[in-house]
Amino acid sequence: MSEPQPAPDPRGTAPAPRRMRPAQLLFEPPEATADPEHFFGLESVEDPGALLSRATELALAFRAAADRATEFQAMAAAQLTDPRRFDRLPLAAVAERADWTEDYAQKMVEFGQSLLRSGSTVPPDTD
Repeated sequence: MSEPQPAPDPRGTAPAPRRMRPAQLLFEPPEATADPEHFFGLESVEDPGALLSRATELALAFRAAADRATEFQAMAAAQLTDPRRFDRLPLAAVAERADWTEDYAQKMVEFGQSLLRSGSTVPPDTD
């Protein structure tokens, strides 16, 4: 059986090839990360004051991102172990998936339950 072909264009021209949009860059491009000295352009900052300022901004942004990701981990762990779910996972399975100990997984589930109860999906401002 042959593959389906597009209908011929009544104007007699060939259909234009479909163009895919490029994926959004979420990380540094591979060319930049191939150089171990390259890190968000910090290696090119010569002024120590500017370097400290920019590096501090990055450190705070990464810390905030890590805190936020941890909250989402906790909420997901709480949801995955919820006894009301027909497809709930045992605590050991959640611990294994997240590379946690079972004790830590239990604490994360409790933290996630408290976040879900409070309806918090936005962390409190720590300023």
